[in-house]
Amino acid sequence: MTAKQLALTDIETLDEVISCLTENFNIGTQGATNQQNLFEILVRAASIGDSIENTSKVLEQSPCGNDIRYHLEKINDFEQVERHINSALKSRIPKRIKKGRHKIAIDLNLIPYYGKPNNHEEDYIYRSEAKSGTNSFYAYATVYVLTKNKRVTLAIRGVRWYDTSVAIITYLLAEISSLNIDIKTFYLDRGFFNVPVIRWLKALKIRFIMPAIRRGKKKGIKQFLKGKSSYRTTYTMSRGKDDDVTFDLWIICKYRKGKGKRKKHGAEYFAYVVYDVKINLTYVHEDYRKRFGIESSYRLKNLCRIKTNNKKPALRLLFVGISFLLVNIWVYLLWFKVSCARKGRRLVYSNLFGLKQMLAFLRQTVEEKYKTARNVYIPSD
Repeated sequence: MTAKQLALTDIETLDEVISCLTENFNIGTQGATNQQNLFEILVRAASIGDSIENTSKVLEQSPCGNDIRYHLEKINDFEQVERHINSALKSRIPKRIKKGRHKIAIDLNLIPYYGKPNNHEEDYIYRSEAKSGTNSFYAYATVYVLTKNKRVTLAIRGVRWYDTSVAIITYLLAEISSLNIDIKTFYLDRGFFNVPVIRWLKALKIRFIMPAIRRGKKKGIKQFLKGKSSYRTTYTMSRGKDDDVTFDLWIICKYRKGKGKRKKHGAEYFAYVVYDVKINLTYVHEDYRKRFGIESSYRLKNLCRIKTNNKKPALRLLFVGISFLLVNIWVYLLWFKVSCARKGRRLVYSNLFGLKQMLAFLRQTVEEKYKTARNVYIPSD
């Protein structure tokens, strides 16, 4: 029988999460509810994508829902919450992220907004193509590292209505500047495909890959989607008189073989803006798709996002930030606890401690502390 060594317990996992939150956030509390109580309720809700209201009902000895809401309603400073989240994200990252040379990606995560926003909410509403029955969203831009076993989010920006694409990228790069990361290649979401972003990145000499949005038939990107093989070309994109940028456009041609749900056949085209990246033409599509792997920060984040109908921008940002932070802490614990040093690369036992396992640890530990309700009572009268 193979000898086993204890690496991590559920209590240690919760302690690490609560320590990270208390180190980086300061939520004023009073009465029977203290900051640790509040964070433990939030963590339990996040661990199964539950609401705060339902969590307070499930946990027998937790503060009541009204008490929790009273304290959460105090969270109004959007900029302060953003600073605290970014501080927390950078506080739990594996070694060698700092001062390393990495592939970096930026994503724009959209959460649907329904209804008519009030004057305060309007400042944080992002308009985009219709999706899930709305074209209004809360938008969060994130920058993260594309490194095996160390895929962590380094910073987040809650998008304001006045934010330009260049401003969002500038903020995120400034936020991670203290980590002294040398950007090997920059991968951008298609939402950043515009003249100012391409021109700005080229001026900064940042190597990048970005999908081009297919517009136009005669003069737009669509004119290049033809032929039987992949090829390189150049294209000048304009948004007005004397406001244009010329860039390398790589057209990738793939042939579908009737696989998948749609079972389509024939040629399929992909277009990418590529600047100063040393990569083979035939490999650029696969290289870009790696950022959407099974362990992408966005997909994992959705596993542990607290459900809420509350539309307060600052509170929404806090809940989204906690979900990204939990993923970071999971990677951090994998790297420092569920692994061992060896010659060459560190051996990380990711199969033994998946994100769902960590979330289960958090849920069961909080439930053991506060006890789960086992009875339902109705008024005797």
